[in-house]
Amino acid sequence: MNPNNYLIIMAGGIGSRFWPMSTAETPKQFLDILGTGKTMIQQTVSRFGDLVPIENIFIVTSKNYQAIIQDQLPDISDSQVLLEPCMRNTAPCIAYAAYKIYKRNPEANIVVAPSDHLITDESGFRDVVSKGLEFTSKDDVLLTLGIHPHRPETGYGYIQADSEAVSGINKVAAFKEKPDLETANGYLAEGNFFWNAGIFLWSAKSIITSFVSHLPKVAALFAKGEEKYDTENEQVFIDENFPSCENISVDYGIMERADNIYVMPADFGWSDLGTWGSLWEKRSKDENGNSVVGDQVHLFECKDTIVTVPNNRPVVLQGLDDCIVTEANGVFMVCKKEDEQRIKEFRSVVIDHK
Repeated sequence: MNPNNYLIIMAGGIGSRFWPMSTAETPKQFLDILGTGKTMIQQTVSRFGDLVPIENIFIVTSKNYQAIIQDQLPDISDSQVLLEPCMRNTAPCIAYAAYKIYKRNPEANIVVAPSDHLITDESGFRDVVSKGLEFTSKDDVLLTLGIHPHRPETGYGYIQADSEAVSGINKVAAFKEKPDLETANGYLAEGNFFWNAGIFLWSAKSIITSFVSHLPKVAALFAKGEEKYDTENEQVFIDENFPSCENISVDYGIMERADNIYVMPADFGWSDLGTWGSLWEKRSKDENGNSVVGDQVHLFECKDTIVTVPNNRPVVLQGLDDCIVTEANGVFMVCKKEDEQRIKEFRSVVIDHK
């Protein structure tokens, strides 16, 4: 295992689309939404076990989730948990971790990954990441992983790859916003468009150079804290300075502006699990397309329905087709999968009546 390999896990999201299971107090990265016995963040840390030394894993999250991380990831030390006092999107999150890592090891080679994504082919994923780290260790490049699209998906951004590839890695021609169905079909037909998984690889030197070039105010803010990192004054510095940082994504702030951006097309069973529908697609199902978590759920004439209820909770469902059924945090919800974009509306009604 290369001691220069580092991992930044972004774990600050609130997972509102998985309400009522996911709440601001315990968002989806800290839940076992797949029913595997491991939470999403535990799975994320585990899949890097052969690639990154445990002491080189850094988790950037909200101050509100410090206790949850300490409970779920006891092998991660407090100094490896970077606590944001407020949400400022992915660029400040990554900059904070990158500057801290660079102080520890200027030769660091970094993977940045979300905490709540599903990867079913973990061996294939490790092979791809190993190849990517070798690539980023040699040159001043920023690499992103592009997922081979299996359908004309309108819920993901896309990466257009340049036609010329070297060892399976292409220069990025363009980043594309979430398309409509017609455009997504066109991307699929062209064959050089890939889903943007939000997984990045680069050296600490390269990403810091990019921050200086493209987000100089963000770079200056975190460079100012160099003497504070890994001291008792680090959190005070972050609490005082982080809120004034620009609210901007690394995609928009750097990846869409820099000219040394590359993409490695891959396929390792990836899903961002951003919706109940995507969760239903990935979970195991019975002969009628039903996916159930809960040991006393009884279904009659139900099809293509996802059920998540506590164990020992007797539930009988009859005649449901293409529905979401879940009970968590004192809320029982049944809705059509096709209407799950209304979950925020349902959530607000419950909250307003509490």
